[in-house]
Amino acid sequence: MKKLIFILLFFASIKGFAQDVIFSQNFLVPETLNSSFTGSIRSTKSGSVFRSQWRNSALKTSSNFAFIDTWFEGYNTGLGISFLNQKESGSSYTFNQVNLNFAMAFEISDTWFFRPSISVGLGSKNYGFQNLLLEDQININTNFINTSTIDPILLKAQRSFMDFSSSLLFNNEESFLGLTVKHLNKPNISLTENGNVPIDIFLSVHTKYYIPLLENYNTRFASKSKVYFLSNYMQQGDFNRLDLGLQYIFEDQLSFGMTVATVPKKNSNNTSTINSISSFAGIRWQGFRFGYSYDINTQELLNTGGIHEFSISYDFDINIRALDRYKCVPFF
Repeated sequence: MKKLIFILLFFASIKGFAQDVIFSQNFLVPETLNSSFTGSIRSTKSGSVFRSQWRNSALKTSSNFAFIDTWFEGYNTGLGISFLNQKESGSSYTFNQVNLNFAMAFEISDTWFFRPSISVGLGSKNYGFQNLLLEDQININTNFINTSTIDPILLKAQRSFMDFSSSLLFNNEESFLGLTVKHLNKPNISLTENGNVPIDIFLSVHTKYYIPLLENYNTRFASKSKVYFLSNYMQQGDFNRLDLGLQYIFEDQLSFGMTVATVPKKNSNNTSTINSISSFAGIRWQGFRFGYSYDINTQELLNTGGIHEFSISYDFDINIRALDRYKCVPFF
């Protein structure tokens, strides 16, 4: 009976699993947010992000993202593949999706580039019902347990779907402005055969803007330092969030910063203006780039253990920038 109640509660909250994973390091690993970064450094690059969320609670969730992309100079195009995995330990819910990403680059002025992209994905959501034991599986006369059930929900414990997304990116040597629209076809993730629970369209408008704070200081430290303003507005169904922050980079080798996650459109009186605060740091060594971030939740929750993220990426051709034949997208 308890497991049956769990199914009913899970079914009532299925929309919660329709919300996209948001990585805190989307400015360190922008491929998690915008497919127009595919091939954006005009070489081959690969990387991964590992996210551990609410480790001290029953809602412990892990999310992993991996990618590899490359650039075809003669065609001004980038091609890549990415993989996303998410698992929620309390319910055994798992989500896997693989995406093929295609981007192009157009020089629209002496300093600005325009990069449109499309992403085609194949996703699968498994709601973890296969390990549950229901009433029709138990024979009280023989004490025999049947391994199958006629429960209609369990028959659709897993749902596979196609997913289409598109992104735009404008950039110069120091700044960028991006737009991402995911789930253009609104994939159906209903548990039932004839049900319809579409994934809401995910919208993100994000920017990284160079602030010339230190240009007037004639020191070695100031000449090798850069400060950026970060912003990312996201909306999906009733969910909305605006991240605001700053990033400091020294000699293109060391980076650290902080972002604040705010709720510009409150859906209830209990929603606070600030949801969480994220601090992050990154270091570059030869072709490698390492990142770590930690999120502190400001909501009135139990001790959830916060959110940890680790990232690593590798540029296979770190000397390509010396050719000075293009403007790379600015990200650390």
